[in-house]
Amino acid sequence: MAKVYFYYSAMNAGKSTVLLQASYNYQERGMRTLVFAPAIDTRAGLGRVRSRIGLEAPAEVLTATDNLLNRVSHEHASTPVACVLVDEAQFLTRAQVEQLTVVADSLDIPVLCYGLRTDFKAQLFPGSAALLALADDLTELKTICHCGRKATMNLRVDAGGRALREGAQIEIGGNERYLAVCRRHFNTAE
Repeated sequence: MAKVYFYYSAMNAGKSTVLLQASYNYQERGMRTLVFAPAIDTRAGLGRVRSRIGLEAPAEVLTATDNLLNRVSHEHASTPVACVLVDEAQFLTRAQVEQLTVVADSLDIPVLCYGLRTDFKAQLFPGSAALLALADDLTELKTICHCGRKATMNLRVDAGGRALREGAQIEIGGNERYLAVCRRHFNTAE
């Protein structure tokens, strides 16, 4: 029986690298994967997943209005899909997470989702909240704070490196906008 997996972490823990490796492992064995990347994140280019260490691959573009069950069903009917992988899964809607559970339960296709657990205000993203509630398997990928402790928080910073506490939940960025830090440094950052 297929499952829905949620691999979550703070920024810079290697989520996209792990996703690309998982997809490669299936493909190396002659199995087809469907990789989805959100349209909202164009840092690697539209329809691409890229890791900070330089690995990259094409992906299906995903918008908030897409029905993932319909998209996967259509693709699977054309050519069998062995695994569905979703990068930046925090941007999924609750409905899309529910659709992915049907992909696993009814189509018997494993679904591997990779994303942030919380935003820069330590609030759950909608997609992450739904995955924490509905995924069969939860795995934390770990990274470290500058102090050496496990980083669990995402600190948004301005161009001068000062912590930002206000703003929209979603602001796409990488190392220039976010730091992975431990809770202590998250709470004391200025």
